[in-house]
Amino acid sequence: MRLPPSVIALGVVSFFTDFSSEMIYPLLPVFLSSVLGAGALALGIIEGIAESTAALFKVVSGIWTDRSGRRKPFILAGYSLAGLARPLIGLATAWPFVLAMRFADRIGKGLRTSPRDALIAGVTEPDQRGVAYGFHRSMDHAGAVIGPLVAAGLLASTGMSLRQVFLLAAIPAALVIVVLVAWVREPVAEFEKDPQSPPLKSHWSDLGSEFKFLLLALLVFTLGNSTDAFLLLRLSNAGIPATWTAVLWSLHHVVKMASAYWGGHLSDRFGRRRMIIFGWTVYAAIYLAFALVDSPTVLIAVFLAYGIYFGLTEPSEKAWVADLVPAHLRGTAFGYYNGVIGLGALPASLIFGFLWQTWGVTSAFLTGAGFAAVASALLLVFLRPPDPRRPKESLRR
Repeated sequence: MRLPPSVIALGVVSFFTDFSSEMIYPLLPVFLSSVLGAGALALGIIEGIAESTAALFKVVSGIWTDRSGRRKPFILAGYSLAGLARPLIGLATAWPFVLAMRFADRIGKGLRTSPRDALIAGVTEPDQRGVAYGFHRSMDHAGAVIGPLVAAGLLASTGMSLRQVFLLAAIPAALVIVVLVAWVREPVAEFEKDPQSPPLKSHWSDLGSEFKFLLLALLVFTLGNSTDAFLLLRLSNAGIPATWTAVLWSLHHVVKMASAYWGGHLSDRFGRRRMIIFGWTVYAAIYLAFALVDSPTVLIAVFLAYGIYFGLTEPSEKAWVADLVPAHLRGTAFGYYNGVIGLGALPASLIFGFLWQTWGVTSAFLTGAGFAAVASALLLVFLRPPDPRRPKESLRR
């Protein structure tokens, strides 16, 4: 099954972006503590502001791209800003400079994400959207596998400092811009820009009840989907050494890479709703195991299986968003989709951390599994699968 050239190019862009990002991100806590002398509070402030910024700008850019009638300028601006700011962390002499660079990096992520997801939908036939988003996510995860390994190799074999490794992350970031400019093409007349620019209330009404209910189910699920740092902490508490934890993190991305590609294929064949419910059920089973199992060997196997959940859900969710809304509101829809997930992540981690500290690890993981079960029930009972008799959408060339 041949994918559109722009989808392949955006997959390469995501590969190099995560290659660059993951040369820095896993090492950032060490850099802050050992080089800049900052503590856990500084790390919390930096990451909290960074992720909230990304979530907000995903909503803004989604609405903005629909109103302007353009996708590629937002994508190019977002990747350029992030690629410029991220390596400059290597020049930091105090943690507020790191905060500023992470803030700029996340603005870039927010600017590009919703327009990029909308562009992929715009150049891909409806019955190929699952595999298109699956391919994109698999390339993203591939970069997340390679980046930390390259950084570790540079630190171990060349004697480079953390600063030097961070600055070298500018090389894959520069390749991102080359690929974007040369090979990503915006679809011609995907939709007609509305010169009247209707108010947001009108846009929200036009998105339809099915899309809004999908957002509700996603919000419920996200409230039980805390940061993966808690899974890593659970592995550490079970006696798994830090070195093995780093290796498992890389292997986890390998599983995500493979499962995302095949999960996209399956969503085109068996339906979006079915794959999301299956994925959320897998998530609930993983969290149940983390709540009830203490064997390090079993926990390692369960953690690697955790990557399957991403492959089943990420491509299916994005493809379903594209299926449910009209073409001229896809950017807005992806903005709300990404915003709900991003903004729900903060209370999810706060809830999980509070439960762990107050009632223990079992309570926290059981609650996460419970949210996933409720969200699955909402999709199963209240949101119907797409009607196969609905006229097939075709691309406007």
